[in-house]
Amino acid sequence: MDIKERAHRAKKITWIGFFVNLALSAGKIVAGVAGRSGAMLADGVHSLSDFITDMIVLFFVDMSGKASDDTHQYGHGKFETFATMLISLALLIVGIGILYAGCHKIYLSVMGVAIERPGAIALAAAVVSIVAKEILFQYTIREGKAINSPTVVANGWHHRSDAFSSVGTMLGIAGAMYLGDEWRILDPLAAIAVSVLIVKMAIELGRPSIDELLEKALPRDVEIEIANCIIGVEGVKTFHRLKTRKNGLSYVIDVHVKLDPEISFVKSHDIATEVENALRRRFGESTQVSIHTEPYYLKK
Repeated sequence: MDIKERAHRAKKITWIGFFVNLALSAGKIVAGVAGRSGAMLADGVHSLSDFITDMIVLFFVDMSGKASDDTHQYGHGKFETFATMLISLALLIVGIGILYAGCHKIYLSVMGVAIERPGAIALAAAVVSIVAKEILFQYTIREGKAINSPTVVANGWHHRSDAFSSVGTMLGIAGAMYLGDEWRILDPLAAIAVSVLIVKMAIELGRPSIDELLEKALPRDVEIEIANCIIGVEGVKTFHRLKTRKNGLSYVIDVHVKLDPEISFVKSHDIATEVENALRRRFGESTQVSIHTEPYYLKK
């Protein structure tokens, strides 16, 4: 799959999510007001955060698909990495916000403040939101994995976080409607449980993008594969100063290879080229390789 097709599919699924979020957010807010449900109103406001992440994906995926230029000579792969980090940050903020709101409701309930009984429209809106968001999550995750886009996958998990939020809202609304006043505390308790899942999800999504932006080396097993590729090229005696990192979907590999000091400059160049080709065959044509050749002398 070429870069343009990948960007097109990423934008398509994101636009679908954008319009679903638009309909759900408007419906939740109306249902929250009409159904006298603060939980549903909060859930509707929570859904608005998806607009932000959708727009981030639409902008940054398009940027990451651009070829290298004078100002970004290694390409634009990290635009998508940066977008993934922003989405994880948005998830973290939403999770903490839900946690705070749940704790505040419990405090008010303990202090004797009655929580108003919600209407059936609020419960119906929660059920619709759960179904719609789960379908959107499954579709987005499948497409994100198909095009190997961590940003689209991250956005898919954001859709599921909204579904989790709606589950908590549904349980709270249903409890308040059918179990009596003393059970209305189920709403904030469910919200707290959901918030913990969202915060955990945000951390798991954000850590890899932060590692990449901080130039963390590739995993040890990947570096062992790189070493095997280099040593497997005929004419390479050994190597040192191997440096690796990730740039979007591409690996960046810098290494010094040691060759027979008696070979010609042309032969040295040919061996270095074969090392590059071997690494690109193993890790993809977008792999960025820098080879420095040195003479190999036996230590006496």
